[in-house]
Amino acid sequence: MEKKPPVYCYPAIFNDDEGFWSVRFPDLENAFTTADTLDQAILEAKTVLEECLYFREESRDEIPQPTPLDEIRRSAGDALVQLVVADMAQARREMSQRAVKKTLSIPYWMEEELKKVPTLNVSGLLQRAVIKELNLKEPYTAG
Repeated sequence: MEKKPPVYCYPAIFNDDEGFWSVRFPDLENAFTTADTLDQAILEAKTVLEECLYFREESRDEIPQPTPLDEIRRSAGDALVQLVVADMAQARREMSQRAVKKTLSIPYWMEEELKKVPTLNVSGLLQRAVIKELNLKEPYTAG
């Protein structure tokens, strides 16, 4: 199994678009965002980069080499160009812990019993049952 890098660094182009900031990653198709302030745009850019690269890893899509920063700066005109660092160890951990909606069927009588305990968290109950059934010791973290 190929070891995934703990971080990626990609150049991003930040444009002040009359009242909001737009950000795009020239090396990554469909990796872009907008924000009201530059500070927010920098944070959003990191999130977009991490999610984009995470899903590329998961689907085994090509992850291109980043274009050198100076090359991007030469072609970006007056826009702000800076490297954005994707902390993939953290992003993989967070993505592995995200909730996933599952639809399941149970017998009618079981549903009636569950209604008798309105404070019972059925999702938590199912999670505990899966952990017990599969003898899991700690949460899965992709790696």
